[in-house]
Amino acid sequence: MTEGKAGSKLKWLWLAVLVIAVDLGTKALASAMLTYADPVPVLPSFNLTLLHNTGAAFSFLANAEGWQRWFFVALALIVSVVLVTWLRKLKANETWTAIAIVLILGGALGNVYDRVVHGYVVDFLHFYWQDWHFPAFNLADTAITIGAAMMILDLFRKPADGGDA
Repeated sequence: MTEGKAGSKLKWLWLAVLVIAVDLGTKALASAMLTYADPVPVLPSFNLTLLHNTGAAFSFLANAEGWQRWFFVALALIVSVVLVTWLRKLKANETWTAIAIVLILGGALGNVYDRVVHGYVVDFLHFYWQDWHFPAFNLADTAITIGAAMMILDLFRKPADGGDA
């Protein structure tokens, strides 16, 4: 395989690095400027609220005895290896899929950093409507969600030959 074919989609790894940098930067700002669990209103139905999540999405397993920290680190690292392997095998015309993969990769690694260094993930984006509150999240979670949504959309937009449209 030539570099042009095998490495062509690895060029998108810069986007994963950008996601990690912006995610960690915003988490550092939130940690430095916000008081834990004290909402700062920004817009109607949106606050900046610093929270620490020891679990996964929606605080799943947050109340476990601590084993979940390393479980989620290991899981994210395994998924990251799978994503990079998948990225390397993409065809030249599969740019949409490449972008989806690196968004998920960047988000996963941003949250892994938090788990390894802090023992929890820093969350600070808090949306709500009246008495209903969506769980706080961060930019890594946003990148993961956008990447996953792109993959789901891809299932509906791909032509029968399996290439990107």
